[in-house]
Amino acid sequence: MAQYPIEALMQTTMESLKEMIDVNTIVGDPVETPSGTVVIPISKVSFGFVSGGAEYEKQKKDKEEDSQDNEEEDNSQGKDQKDKLPFGGGSGAGVSVQPVAFMIVSNDEMKLMPVDQNASILDNVMNFMPKLLDKIQDMVKKDDKKEEENDIIL
Repeated sequence: MAQYPIEALMQTTMESLKEMIDVNTIVGDPVETPSGTVVIPISKVSFGFVSGGAEYEKQKKDKEEDSQDNEEEDNSQGKDQKDKLPFGGGSGAGVSVQPVAFMIVSNDEMKLMPVDQNASILDNVMNFMPKLLDKIQDMVKKDDKKEEENDIIL
């Protein structure tokens, strides 16, 4: 099967995109502050890819001249060279990297800070959940201790 020029064009573009985008593009390298807090950037990566090409037919005038010339050359060159049409093509790609949030990890907690100021209520609830669970656990432990003390007194 003959390889078309568009295949090489697409292959080169895809290899270049693969080199540009890796895991560290989405979840960035952690940055440690002097206080020991670690900040990890999280980004959204979008990319688009387009490629196209066409083989152009020779004009009638060129065909007539080529057919006369090719009759003489037909014995010396293969038929593939004679039938090959001119090719034109192009490709393009676009990449967008947008910061979405920063994950902040300190000794006693982990917090996700979205970059968007209009963060949804769900994000705020998710950030508050660990604190809420800790308070509920503390209340349950206090109730258990009070019951134990009441049992000892009785």
